[in-house]
Amino acid sequence: MPKLLPRLLILLCISYSASADFYRDAEITWGDGRGKILEGGRALSLSLDNYSGSGFQSKNEYLFGRFDIQLKLVPGNSAGTVTTFFLSSQGAGHDEIDFEFLGNATGEPYTVHTNVYAKGKGDKEQQFRLWFDPSSSYHTYSILWNPQRIIFLVDNIPIRVFNNEEAITGTPFPTSQPMRVYCSLWNADDWATQGGRVKTDWTKAPFVASYRNFNINGCVAGSQCGSGSDSNMKAEGANNNNWRTQGLDANGRNRLRWVQQKYIIYNYCSDSKRFPQGIPAECKRSRF
Repeated sequence: MPKLLPRLLILLCISYSASADFYRDAEITWGDGRGKILEGGRALSLSLDNYSGSGFQSKNEYLFGRFDIQLKLVPGNSAGTVTTFFLSSQGAGHDEIDFEFLGNATGEPYTVHTNVYAKGKGDKEQQFRLWFDPSSSYHTYSILWNPQRIIFLVDNIPIRVFNNEEAITGTPFPTSQPMRVYCSLWNADDWATQGGRVKTDWTKAPFVASYRNFNINGCVAGSQCGSGSDSNMKAEGANNNNWRTQGLDANGRNRLRWVQQKYIIYNYCSDSKRFPQGIPAECKRSRF
């Protein structure tokens, strides 16, 4: 038994996976009381009024992982509001992986905005409608990030894949900068809804977004697992670590095609006016 102890301690250090607890895993960082941890740490609410929004972040930084959260968006007239769930590093040349939910007038659908930044370079937007009302109940939004790819998922259905093709196309991919999870609710009525034509109706404030089941299964920065080397990634065989090499199987590719064919409303790869000299190199390769 003593011989097993060092290996057990290594396993505990290199990978992090635990049931949701906002008190343990997150800290409210701004909003002056507009963010509230509820239900003994199982839930968290963010609110926005005409003075301020609010936000929280993960206590740890991670280099690769799967990040899941359940979210119920602002109901009713959410025009001008932006609710977020994203990963980001800090400083110049930062990396970032974005889910942003752009509100709309009552009865009009939300826009799901996704983007990937690597080494400070973004401009890789894809936007979607959802096949349900995201303000009427909780739904799960996930970011899977490993050295091979980034997968955006909604209720475990892949909506977008961004592959690491840096060696082939030269397109930067986030592989070396640890990132925290950030979530926020803020006002962006200068651009968020119909290009800024529809403004926030402050008579409806406060606007509230609700989060729960915040689950992280990833490599804490500074650990052996978080070094990013292939040997370390493959060496750890603990449960719940499928994300390390996960891609899409045939069923996943079919679901991705379904979303991309029916629900995508903007794809930077199709925006010839934006790229008159030709679409970016990564766009010339298969999305699936």
